[in-house]
Amino acid sequence: MADPRLQNLRGAGRRDFLRWSATLAAALGLPRARFLNVLSDTAGVAMADGASCATTARSVHFVAGNGGLSNFTLIFPQVAMASGSASNANFAFHAPGMSTMATGTDMPLAYAPESPFQKQGPTKQMTMFMAGSNETHTTAPMTAATISSSSGMISAVAAIQAANPTLLPVIGVTPLVYGVAPGSPAIAQVADSAGLVGLFNSQASQTLLKTPQNASLHEAYYKAFLGLNAAAGRATMTAPLATGKVAANLLGRNLALALTPTAQDDANYGINSGTASKFVEIAHSLCTAVKAFKLGLTSCVIFPAMLDDPHDMFDNGNALGQMTAQTLGTIITAFMADCAAAPDPSCSSQSLADSIIFTIHGDTTKDPLQRSGWPDGTEGNSNTLYVYGNGFLKTGWFGNISATGAVTGWDPTTGAGVPGQASSMTAAPAGAAVLYAVSKGDSRRVEDFYTGPSINGVINLTQE
Repeated sequence: MADPRLQNLRGAGRRDFLRWSATLAAALGLPRARFLNVLSDTAGVAMADGASCATTARSVHFVAGNGGLSNFTLIFPQVAMASGSASNANFAFHAPGMSTMATGTDMPLAYAPESPFQKQGPTKQMTMFMAGSNETHTTAPMTAATISSSSGMISAVAAIQAANPTLLPVIGVTPLVYGVAPGSPAIAQVADSAGLVGLFNSQASQTLLKTPQNASLHEAYYKAFLGLNAAAGRATMTAPLATGKVAANLLGRNLALALTPTAQDDANYGINSGTASKFVEIAHSLCTAVKAFKLGLTSCVIFPAMLDDPHDMFDNGNALGQMTAQTLGTIITAFMADCAAAPDPSCSSQSLADSIIFTIHGDTTKDPLQRSGWPDGTEGNSNTLYVYGNGFLKTGWFGNISATGAVTGWDPTTGAGVPGQASSMTAAPAGAAVLYAVSKGDSRRVEDFYTGPSINGVINLTQE
């Protein structure tokens, strides 16, 4: 009979019990299936189902260099610029007097008319961290995506995700930012979104194993070998053998059809023959990422975003800004809808939307107070890291720029504003918050990469 003390565990206690019991089972060499059976008997079916789920989230990372980050300020605007009256004609915002304020978020958050997530609850909103420094005109911006001198944010994310092995742990479209971190896996790089599909279109699937019977026989042989292999029951072999099973299952498939965006996908993402390539690349990268996540092929996808340096955004009024905001908002909304419709291959009770994190960082947000020529400079040399934390992070703006240009930073321990604090001071805590979300609330794993002040002011400690 299940023990009610275990059945009723919630929050950090539940997570700690699952991690502790899984570690103990591995140390004892207990087969995974047997471990889940025991857990079901002692802690209930729900606990066992939770233990069978991946212990880390999947993630996508937009790298918006060469001025491209400024486009995202249209759908994730600074509150002072978005909430100003229609008479604030100088602000770099395309919908003056048309914004609304989110309700229930931990910090203020303003929606443009085209902003995604407007129908979601307050915990499933964006988090905006004033973080990093202005790095105008580079396609490899680093300061808002760095944990420490030895750990980049995205490479540390990938190191954490290695706990759940996949065929290609990290894939990225160049130019990209990855960095280094202890335990980070190698990254597979391609030139464009179409290359993401090509990574999985193996020669074996096109030649030796193209015949379905041969592919099926190969998979059967591999799994039979595992059953006969004396090492298969060792805990140290769990990860490589799990990866091998995925590979054996997929090697005989031509995955081009499974991963290539379809005409219906393009329609859902708002892509047509007249859509600029900078939007098409984002949409196709995200669409392919969902398909790869659904097949258990990867945990982390990185790609460039925009790279267009839009000094002319407001030269002819607000029309270009409105089109840009509408297109980006539609793409992100379609991506989240795809995730919600796709079962999580590692967790039967959840969809991919329950376990997805994404970040957006870049070189410069441009000056939010000046729309004429939209200058590259930012108040206080500031920069921003945008994060979808999926309930693990507090939401809204941490730090801000006022309507008069005053910069306010934030305290990682309390979340409170710190007037005059440079955004470069909070890059590491912002990155640590991303690691917390990706590790699904494992503070101890975050500490493997981050040694700064407590980030309790920006994370949700009770998230399950």
